[in-house]
Amino acid sequence: MPFREKLQLPSLIQSLQQVPPWALLSLAMNGLLFITVLVVLRQVAVLSNPRAPMLPQANAFAAAEAAASPAASLGDRHYLDYQQWVALLEQEAAAIAARNDPRQTVLLGDSLTLWFPQELLPGRRTWINQAISGDNSDGLRQRLYILDQTNPETVFVMIGINDLIWGKPEAQLIDNTRAIVRYLRDTHPDTQIVVQSLLPHGNESATWEGRDRLLALPNERIRAVNTELRQIADDNGAYYLDLYPLFANGEGSLRADLTTDGLHLNWQGYIVWRTAIALLNETDFGK
Repeated sequence: MPFREKLQLPSLIQSLQQVPPWALLSLAMNGLLFITVLVVLRQVAVLSNPRAPMLPQANAFAAAEAAASPAASLGDRHYLDYQQWVALLEQEAAAIAARNDPRQTVLLGDSLTLWFPQELLPGRRTWINQAISGDNSDGLRQRLYILDQTNPETVFVMIGINDLIWGKPEAQLIDNTRAIVRYLRDTHPDTQIVVQSLLPHGNESATWEGRDRLLALPNERIRAVNTELRQIADDNGAYYLDLYPLFANGEGSLRADLTTDGLHLNWQGYIVWRTAIALLNETDFGK
């Protein structure tokens, strides 16, 4: 070791000893996030290469995507009104409650969740998609009774971007999300609840039909809401899955390579989401 490095090492150790424990923990978590991003990017690069070996799930979805758009893949659901959709999900939940499938895992949310390809969801779980396109926190809160008779091992929640897009007060979104988590906790005390962060939008590069509404919604507001969502999870014994950094570019907007229109995700975007869930499953959470 050079003489200069020998002199610097004791001072470095002393400096680290003066760093508060919470700061060291934050550095460690940021390091873990960096590793996660590298893993995600590597997986996306592999799956984007037509000559590279593909995951069977990704291969199946890539073929399906060529034959149908997300809306078309919904089949008859694409033509249901909201109440008809709720009624259909209620029937599905009743059928689920009558079965004893292993490790039942429920997805709650809006179109982002609804269009999550079944083939891409991590294995060793029975996935149950109870999302509704266009839903907001009010709608989800009012239809939670559907799950009362089910016995899920885990419930993933992502809700709120439509609240913000359509101008609902942030305080209302936060109150509804808190009520959603508490309701799930009360009715399913042994269930693992995962509160997922909201994703950024594409800002100026967005082509979604409601682009003007996206431009009126700074991504800084989404990050501020995510801070509140993390606190809700912490206060109610739930897990918080921070997806925002994995989907944001250097300016904090939704990465163009992960979206179809600046709001919704393409198959690469769902690969990133899937990887984050799979990594979560590999922690003590998923054992």
